[in-house]
Amino acid sequence: MQINLKTPDIMANELVIKLFEGKQVRIVWDEEQEKFYFSVVDVIEVLTDSPRPRKYWNALKTKLKAEGNESSQNLGQLKLQASDGKKYLTDVADIEEILRIIQTVPSPKPSLLSVGLLKLELNV
Repeated sequence: MQINLKTPDIMANELVIKLFEGKQVRIVWDEEQEKFYFSVVDVIEVLTDSPRPRKYWNALKTKLKAEGNESSQNLGQLKLQASDGKKYLTDVADIEEILRIIQTVPSPKPSLLSVGLLKLELNV
């Protein structure tokens, strides 16, 4: 997956932070492909309330790969700013892939988060 990113500007590839239940979800808009890309770790954190969402995602990704699930293979990576102010490579997924990933996470919250992400996607 190739994602073209430039300088921050709301409709020109900006990192957007949305809050769901008080937790941030980092989202990047790719103007060329006209798609949002969502931080998978952030979505996992919202869904699971895990104190270690990156570890949770790595375990889930390994499980999905072992099961032959393509969701874990259709991801991109972008350098996104973390809470410490530094940028790290982070798994990102477009709306279709993030909704597939949400379906694999055992949580009572998936439908609410899915609706919120879809509203964001459709408002563009």
